[in-house]
Amino acid sequence: MSRVSNLASGLYRGEVSFDFVGRRKLWYSISAVLLFVSLGALAVNGLKFGVEFEGGSVFAVPTETCTVEVARDATTEVVGTEIVPIVTELNSSNGRSIHVQTDALTPKETTEVTHSLADACNVPATTVSAQVIGPSWGEQITKKAFTGLGVFLIAIVIYLSIMFEWRMAVGALVALFHDVFITVGIYALVGFEVTPASVVGILTILGYSLYDTVVVFDKVKENTKGLAGGSRMTYSEAANLAVNQTLVRSINTSVVGLLPVAALLFVGAYVLGAGTLKDLALALFVGIGVGTYSSIFVATPVVAQLKEREPAMQALSKRVAARRSSRGETAPTGTVSTATAAKADTRASEEPADGAVAVKDRPPASRGPRNQPRRGNKRKRR
Repeated sequence: MSRVSNLASGLYRGEVSFDFVGRRKLWYSISAVLLFVSLGALAVNGLKFGVEFEGGSVFAVPTETCTVEVARDATTEVVGTEIVPIVTELNSSNGRSIHVQTDALTPKETTEVTHSLADACNVPATTVSAQVIGPSWGEQITKKAFTGLGVFLIAIVIYLSIMFEWRMAVGALVALFHDVFITVGIYALVGFEVTPASVVGILTILGYSLYDTVVVFDKVKENTKGLAGGSRMTYSEAANLAVNQTLVRSINTSVVGLLPVAALLFVGAYVLGAGTLKDLALALFVGIGVGTYSSIFVATPVVAQLKEREPAMQALSKRVAARRSSRGETAPTGTVSTATAAKADTRASEEPADGAVAVKDRPPASRGPRNQPRRGNKRKRR
């Protein structure tokens, strides 16, 4: 624990630094690979929408002994092999049950499937519940979800532009689309159904990702205040310092958030068999992890890249380079210990502006007779 504490304090003081902003091309490449895999999964597998979006019939059979294979065979006997039923086993506080999902069936087919499942699972037909869901309900959910997403993005752009600047709004939006696209791609890759719970989870991770990004941006704003008028460090270096200072906080927040979500995903979904928890937990689990990555490796480097294009920041970079060249210093690169750089920045902050003379470098002023040795007095005492 002491090592972790020392690392955290070293990162905050700038004694230890990881070059996140300077290696942005590497992080962009990693993100490009993840996005390419997500795009490929969407193109090949596509999204598997639940019955709430596509419509269909759902049968629930409360049983302790019936298996998934038996329920699937009983359904196929009625609907045929052209319709592939989706059969899952669920465990809840009310007991174990088998859920069968098919395409929309006629009332006659619904009755036949109900009796077939009851006979195969050895339960009364009255205990088998059948529900027909139309696709219009899913369309309403999709429309409301996109409406909420649009309002959310507009509000984020306005808020970040007022509180910070428009470049940070752009960086936050890039990180948000990065997180959502990768999360949706993983859904297509693993074949999970997209249900209303999945939509709720995806909208939730937007808020979490934005929270982590705003924490870093706030520190960037603090570190870069009045930076253009000096010559100690470039904007990218100040932004990189902010990422290092908030790194431990971001990791701790992510770990604390991932632990209960992992419990929902692996214990609630796979051990207890709660399908709704699985849909929600997967979106949260992937989104929290990717959101933490994007706030560190994507959002801040994008902002630094946009800021470095400003004439004022380009002039600052030239002054910093000239100052370091005159002192024989080099900019920190890679994963380094920057205690020396921190001391250099401290010395630079103590130096006056160009044309002035430091007080400690001035020669001592002549103080008149008191500066002369008192030889005469010594002779008199002798």
